[in-house]
Amino acid sequence: MPPELSYSLWISLLPGIALWALALYLPLSGPIARFEESLAAGQLDANSQQLLLVLASLALALAVGVVIEILLCWALGPSWSSSLGLIAVLSGLFWAVANRQNQD
Repeated sequence: MPPELSYSLWISLLPGIALWALALYLPLSGPIARFEESLAAGQLDANSQQLLLVLASLALALAVGVVIEILLCWALGPSWSSSLGLIAVLSGLFWAVANRQNQD
């Protein structure tokens, strides 16, 4: 595979990867919360813990976003998988707003 084809393929997948990472950021907060508890029990100072927690949560969301985007690209095609990522982000936003209005 030529390098420019590989590079252009990844560039075309970036919007879908970002959308899936954003859509899955909140559902992935469970494993991140457990990681935060283990960091609190460790010997790192608060700033290092915070930096490590932010980097780990972003890496986890991006890794899961890449896997989902690649699987959906393989099954449905790149434009469909990106569209489903956008729908997932918008539906998550809709449910968050509806839940907040329900609590008020």
